[in-house]
Amino acid sequence: MTTAADYRDTHREIVLGCQRKDRTAQRALYGHYAKPMYNLCLRMLRHSHDAEDVLQVAFVHIFSKIDTFNFEASISAWIKRVVVNRCIDHLKKRRLLTTDLDPARHDAAADEDTAAPADEQPYTVARIKQAVHQLSEGYRVVLTLYLFEGYDHEEIAEILGISSGTSKSQYSRARKRLAQILTENKPS
Repeated sequence: MTTAADYRDTHREIVLGCQRKDRTAQRALYGHYAKPMYNLCLRMLRHSHDAEDVLQVAFVHIFSKIDTFNFEASISAWIKRVVVNRCIDHLKKRRLLTTDLDPARHDAAADEDTAAPADEQPYTVARIKQAVHQLSEGYRVVLTLYLFEGYDHEEIAEILGISSGTSKSQYSRARKRLAQILTENKPS
């Protein structure tokens, strides 16, 4: 039976192998993280071809910079951060992220956050996934980072170059828009 310590040691060996440019270790690391990181890219970027492209760019970056990884954080957190940053770079190139035009308005909107109205129809994973894909890029990115990836608003603000109030506002608006989409698209 494998213990948690054994797993960490094994993972450490894979990373050390990658730092030595060992192709087998690189394949192992890629094999372990490609699918969850692809899903992260898909949630943030919406299109499979964009997700595939950004994932490949992210792993090229990961393997070129793995020698800087110093084991202070977990390798999964480091890889996730690289992938999120590549997704943000991709979106910024397309200029689809929101900008902080009026911080006072965003802060006020975040304070007004209320629970989404309850829907009598069951929410299936497929319905929620489809509704998330209908959100604007800015809403979807903040919602994904906060709700699915576990970043707090200060971290999101730093990643996106916006204020934490804007992050809170975008999250609040994304939740409301998501509830609206789900209500409008009730199954018959």
